[in-house]
Amino acid sequence: MLYIILLTYLILISLISIVVTVIDKINAIRSKRRVSERALFILSVLGGSIAMYITMLIIRHKTRKLKFMLGIPLVILLQLCFALFIVVKI
Repeated sequence: MLYIILLTYLILISLISIVVTVIDKINAIRSKRRVSERALFILSVLGGSIAMYITMLIIRHKTRKLKFMLGIPLVILLQLCFALFIVVKI
């Protein structure tokens, strides 16, 4: 049951991350109000990092920003290490 809840959470946070990233890209093109970089990183840390990183690569958004091209993969790596730690402890 816990796995179903976790999987559902990860799917939802990933979808939210994708939508927010695409909205930020559209707003950048239209010179409208942008999503803050902090908000993007928060979504990444909350579990949307893989979906956000793939989305950024596909739509070529923030790919010139070293902060994102190194930061998001670092978040992914830390999340994988944490997940491995949890699995080994169980």
